[in-house]
Amino acid sequence: MASAALSPSSFLGPLSLRHGPHGPRGPHSLRRPRLQVRADQATLPVLSFSGDRVGSASLDLRSAPPSTARAVVHRALLTDQQNSRRGTASTLTRGEVRGGGRKPYQQKKTGRARRGSQRTPLRPGGGVIFGPKPRDWSIKINRKEKRLAISTALSSAASAADAFVVEDFSHQFQAAPRTKDFVAALRRWGLDPSHKAILLMTDLPRNVWLSARNIGTLKMLTPRTLNLFDILDARKLVFTRSALDYLNDMYGNNNVDSDDYDDDESEENEALPDQQADAVPEGGEGESSDGTS
Repeated sequence: MASAALSPSSFLGPLSLRHGPHGPRGPHSLRRPRLQVRADQATLPVLSFSGDRVGSASLDLRSAPPSTARAVVHRALLTDQQNSRRGTASTLTRGEVRGGGRKPYQQKKTGRARRGSQRTPLRPGGGVIFGPKPRDWSIKINRKEKRLAISTALSSAASAADAFVVEDFSHQFQAAPRTKDFVAALRRWGLDPSHKAILLMTDLPRNVWLSARNIGTLKMLTPRTLNLFDILDARKLVFTRSALDYLNDMYGNNNVDSDDYDDDESEENEALPDQQADAVPEGGEGESSDGTS
């Protein structure tokens, strides 16, 4: 399973030069390698509510190659954590703190160090030097790269035998929620209630949620709440059959929305001249390639 302790420097990777360091494209010809993907298929056991193995199911997801998987997952995790920061921390500088307008004592003849205000950062109650101010911490990540990071983490857990599938058991709690019965089901599935795990369901019935909400190590997720941090933080991943079908459709190799990552850049470059021509209004003058109008 992929680890959450990743190095930011591993994302940079090797950079390629086009036409030399100062060729036709200028000094800004350093380019990041294209995003590469591969298809990994894993066979997961299917367990019943009683814990018996009733079959198997395949998880066929796109994943990054081993040389770039760590970097892709790290970048997506760093983006999620940084975008969750509120950025509301704020402190007052010496000019914003109330008071301190009068010089506390004369400049000379006291034998003490000179002081112009009681709100100096060197005094209790004074301002803060280089303190935090409200700011926006959010950073951008491409949609395809984020999906690739999630599918890579899921594939890593599946290949390490840390994932399995359970049949639909919502009817077992249709009468009333029972946490004791849910914990017993986890033990029959081979899960230790003291270890972290996630249960992915496409539909989360209320009685099932009430039965599992007091289990602090278990997270009930839906496709809307599926995130990379919980996948990496859990020891075991449990899917229902409908959730497994969703993962194969959303992150699988046969996803119709997943274009070829290697051809994205070439297609965008081919469409660029047409987009520039459409952006120029009729009778107007566009901007030339050398930056002059």
